Amino acid sequence: MLTQRAGSRVPPDVGRVLSAVEEAAEGSKLWCGTAAALAAFGGWRGRRAAAAGLAALAVAQLLGNGLCKQLARRPRPPKEWVPHDEVEDRPDSPSFPSGHTAAAVAFTAAVAPVWPAVGAVCAVPAAMVAVERVQSGAHYPSDVAGGAVVGLAGAWLARRLPRLVLRRRLKPGP
Repeated sequence: MLTQRAGSRVPPDVGRVLSAVEEAAEGSKLWCGTAAALAAFGGWRGRRAAAAGLAALAVAQLLGNGLCKQLARRPRPPKEWVPHDEVEDRPDSPSFPSGHTAAAVAFTAAVAPVWPAVGAVCAVPAAMVAVERVQSGAHYPSDVAGGAVVGLAGAWLARRLPRLVLRRRLKPGP
């Protein structure tokens, strides 16, 4: 029901802006571009934020697209539920979880602890990507929520995995 209503409730001008942001985020271009700008112009903190964001994005993509989509195999919302032409542009891959949302949330959640102001700025297009995925008919709201959880898990794992690996390597043997 919410999926059906989402496409018709967004004004056309807002829909175009959401689509433009989603297009920029396609293939993680938006997040990789942001990381490049942070690394080039942000000094040590920018390089650290960029590395954290890209690591989290990679982990989230592995979790979401490599594992969760293969396990869930959920079909996309029915095309007749979406009252506009964007429904024709959606991918054929499984619907759950939203990989776009997972990448956006992972990058943002990893950048925010390193550079909170930049994390807050990244949260705006991340939220727009999440809304667009439902508005365009590409995902159910639960797919987007699942993608956000995968993104948060990706950021958490990317931050903690190096410490866990080092701790295991440095631990004295029996």
